[in-house]
Amino acid sequence: MSSAFDFDADSPPAVREAIRSRAYRGFTNVVARRHVQGNLMIVPAAHADDFAAYCALNPQALPVLGRSEPGSPHIPALGADLDLRTDVGGYMVFRDGELSATQREIGALWRDDLVAFVLGCSFSFEGVLQRHGVRLRHIDEGNVSAMYVTNIPTRPAGPFGGPLVVSMRALRAADAIRAIVVSQHYPMFHGQPIHLGTPSLIGIDDLSRSYGGHGLTRLHDDELPVFWACGATAQLAAHQARLPLCITHYKAHMVVTDLPVDGLVDS
Repeated sequence: MSSAFDFDADSPPAVREAIRSRAYRGFTNVVARRHVQGNLMIVPAAHADDFAAYCALNPQALPVLGRSEPGSPHIPALGADLDLRTDVGGYMVFRDGELSATQREIGALWRDDLVAFVLGCSFSFEGVLQRHGVRLRHIDEGNVSAMYVTNIPTRPAGPFGGPLVVSMRALRAADAIRAIVVSQHYPMFHGQPIHLGTPSLIGIDDLSRSYGGHGLTRLHDDELPVFWACGATAQLAAHQARLPLCITHYKAHMVVTDLPVDGLVDS
């Protein structure tokens, strides 16, 4: 895989350096595929414990991989050189619950009272699924999995709450069965799917209208939509909480860690 890039795309430090220097600006689902990737959520310290409680109440959507100390943009356990101000391909800045900006780095916004959370992401097990023979058409076509807002409520904590967001992969029936069997062993990456088949049963009326407006949304006649809990649930919770400042990753640009995926399998 690395030969397609001007850097070692299998090496998390090399990927982070390429992102930091802006040599790589693509989706992270095609790099560092044997290493854990995560959603990013940055909140003021005054709200960090409430957000941690929200994650604990909704572990399938929001499994916590790491939490920074207040004011620190580093989580050394996830990567010695990882700098959360520069090493994500894009950021979404929310003020009072509303998206106010998207930008490439957030050094100018960083404050001494900010706490960063890195949450499990289903990108982490896509390589595992492929190694088990599951075809992921969105990757074959150079795309990412689509996300949708459901009618399934999350369990609230403090100001945080709202509906569950899911990611969808279009799978043939045999691949769907295999994906369920494999993904259940990776609870830190959302575990097994929460639903497959008829989208309207979980409040999704139109697959063509994805959350964020991106991802593979069209099914072939021999495919089923398979839905996993998604860390983007945190973004809707931030909207409901209406924090004065909240920063998340931009869609499909995840935190690339040094953790090996196989190190987090639940045998």
